[in-house]
Amino acid sequence: MARIEGVDLPTKKQIRIALTYIYGIGHARAAKLLEMAEVEPTTRVFQLTDVDIARLREAIQSSDIRVEGDLRKEVAMNIKRLIDLGALRGIRHRRGLPVRGQRTHTNARTRKGPRRVPGRK
Repeated sequence: MARIEGVDLPTKKQIRIALTYIYGIGHARAAKLLEMAEVEPTTRVFQLTDVDIARLREAIQSSDIRVEGDLRKEVAMNIKRLIDLGALRGIRHRRGLPVRGQRTHTNARTRKGPRRVPGRK
């Protein structure tokens, strides 16, 4: 089992897909990292050697990208800053409403949660 940046990668998936399980790495960045580490993108995770895994770890650390804990902390701090400033986006975050201008009369159930029916116990 390959463990990179504290994430256990799924063993049966191709490495180009498995890298996207790491927070902060998408398809494009995964392709770039595989190219830097000189690993074949269609290789399955269980087929990787220890040398390949070490090269991938080194490529992630040397590419100056924030992933996992550092990135999550940065995003949380950005949201906290908006809330502390009292910006509209911060207020929307605090209330649990859509932040980017979406309508709320209908839809927005993902952010607002399940419907609350008045008078029902």
